Order: sequence, then structure tokens, then C-alpha cells
Amino acid sequence: MTTPTDPVVIVGAGQSGLAAARAVRDAGMRPLVLEAGDRPSGSWPGYYDSLTLFSPARYSAMPGFPFPGDPDRYPTRDEVADYLESYAAHLDVEIRTGTRVSGVESRGRGFVVRTADGQAIPAAGIVAASGSFGTPYQPVLPGQEDFTGEILHVAQYRDPKRYAGQRVVVVGGGNSGVQVAYELAEVASVTIATLQPISFMQQRIGGQDLHHWLETSGFDLLSGSWLGHLLPGPLVLDTGDYHNALESGRFDRQPMFTTFDGDGVVWSDGRREKVDVALFATGYRPDLGYLRSLGALGAEGLPAHVHGISTTHVGLVYLGLEFQRSFSSNTVRGVSRDADYVAGQLAAYIHDAAGSIGL
Repeated sequence: MTTPTDPVVIVGAGQSGLAAARAVRDAGMRPLVLEAGDRPSGSWPGYYDSLTLFSPARYSAMPGFPFPGDPDRYPTRDEVADYLESYAAHLDVEIRTGTRVSGVESRGRGFVVRTADGQAIPAAGIVAASGSFGTPYQPVLPGQEDFTGEILHVAQYRDPKRYAGQRVVVVGGGNSGVQVAYELAEVASVTIATLQPISFMQQRIGGQDLHHWLETSGFDLLSGSWLGHLLPGPLVLDTGDYHNALESGRFDRQPMFTTFDGDGVVWSDGRREKVDVALFATGYRPDLGYLRSLGALGAEGLPAHVHGISTTHVGLVYLGLEFQRSFSSNTVRGVSRDADYVAGQLAAYIHDAAGSIGL
């Protein structure tokens, strides 16, 4: 039987899980972080080698723990992973790496967390902070099963060397798609295939990085319901290199192809072209399969929640969902605000706020 003294189990040790650990600890509860990987740095070590943040170091840090080095530089994948590992050590909370959560069950007012290695851990509350890297989204297109070339998601991509001399189509015109297409174009013939033209956003405005204006203007705090009216679609942050590369023909952009066809694709104008590689940079979905048997997810595997608070199970909260409460909800710079919010809700439940007033 679970008790209020049991830990709050936090699934995932990326920026969301570590932000949750700090907030849960500060709210007077005992956090226990379970991380499937071998480092408390979430999915960062698994991204492609050249990944560089689009936000400067000064806007890529957790509260009270500045990112080391030049605050105006754009940190690399490995620097972010190392930073999160240092932050985890700074927190001085219990983190178990190499511990994959396989399921969660209700038990009394709490839960039991099942792990892949057979543990059954009682929990007073659950923070699902497992991110989305484990669930890449890749649409299935006509003819795909018979395509003789290589199909992969950007989650599987590491560096351009093995694609030298090949014809590559990158599907998706967001930040990752354009960044990968730009570096692939050094060694391969590259087209970006998108439903709409690529929209570039200036990285620097009035001598300041865009993230300065996102913070000072309050845009970072805008809710998802408002953002739907304000954002035209995916935006690519650009200092000029990506737009110039597109304009100069280093790579090109074509409307999305309609089908795969044997060893090639058929473009929207009917042209057929041989293609060696189709690389999908089509985003991710929340990696929450361990909550399916609990009944917390909808038909498409998405959580039922309001601002990160589960609407199916009291004591279950989410962290790091895109636009969970604001534009910056799933970023290093913004997730801690959401962590404080959901931790406060958890503390009220675990400490039996309703019982204290006779309900």
C-alpha cells in the first residue's frame, strides 16, 4: 500500500525530469528519478552529432545554475548533455540510471511503478517527464513498403559522411530538417520536401538574439491557445546561412512528393526521380507508452491533461509537453516554470489538502 511518505517517481532525467526533481524537492516531497539511459541527461546524447541549440547559453540554463562559458554562444549537443549531468549532481536527489519504466498501476491514493528489470516501486505521485525522442513521428506514404532506397527518421541520423554522393530528400522544413539538409548538402545532392514553403525567422533582431525578445516581450509565456492564432507554422531560426544556402542552390525545396515509386519518388508535378535516401524530420510524439495500461492516454497515445495535470488520474502530472502551458514549456529555459506549477498541485494532493478542510 502506498503512503504519503513514498517518493514522487519522476520518469526521465532530461531537462524536464531534472526540473521536476528540483521542484518536487523544494515542495517538501521526496523525488526519485528513473532514467532509462546510462546518464542523467535524457535524450540529448542520442541526437545527431552536429546538433547545436538555436538559443544562446544564457537562455539555455536551469534556474540558479548558469550554463558555463560564453553566454552568447550556441551550445552543442554534447555541451547540453554535460550541463544536465552537472545539474543532476548539483541537485543531490536520488537518480537511478539504466532503469526503464515499463508500466504504472493505481494503488490506493498512489501508484506502483513497474520497471523493465522487475522492480515494483510504490509512489505517492507520478511525474511523466519522459520527453518524445523515443517516439519519432514518421508518416506512412503510398508506395513506401516497396521503396528500395533507405528510409530513416532524423532520430536515427548521426552525421553526413555515409551519404556522400547520394541523392537525399529531407522531409520536413523545421529547424532540424533544415539544419540536417544544410550539412548533408556538403556531400550529397539534397532537396527539402515540405507541404508549405520554408518560413525563416531572423536569429538576431536589433543586435540581440531572438530569445532576448522572447523573454523580455513575454512571448515565452503565451499560452498554446493563443499561439495557434499567432504562429503561421514551423519557423526556422536563421542567422542568414540557411536562407542563403537555399537561395544559392546549395539545396533546394520542392512541394512534398506524392508517392514512393520503386527506387524513387513521384513529385507533385508528376516527375519521377530516383532517390537514394528519404530522411524524415517530421517531429516526435510524447513517449508515454508506460501509461497506456493505466488508462491515462487517448487513442493516439496522447495524454489527457490540462496544463500538465492529468484529467484521468489524481496524482499524475506531465512535464515537458509541447505548449503545455506556454511557448517555452518544453525548453530548458522554460520547463522549470511548469515544474513549479505541477509540483504545487502534487504537494496539495499528497499532503491531503482536501482532507484538511473536511472533504
